[in-house]
Amino acid sequence: MDIPALSTYMAMNNLSMNVDIAVMSKILDTAEAAGEALAQMADAVSVPGLGENIDIMA
Repeated sequence: MDIPALSTYMAMNNLSMNVDIAVMSKILDTAEAAGEALAQMADAVSVPGLGENIDIMA
């Protein structure tokens, strides 16, 4: 068994996993911020009373 090669492979694998986790964390933060911004935009354009009453008489 080639111990130095195995050690290098394990270190590269660990680094790759850590980078993947960091990228996914950044993506999650960005998605949460976008969702909050979308909710704020939806609140800003809502019209009070709109949709509370419907006319069912034709």
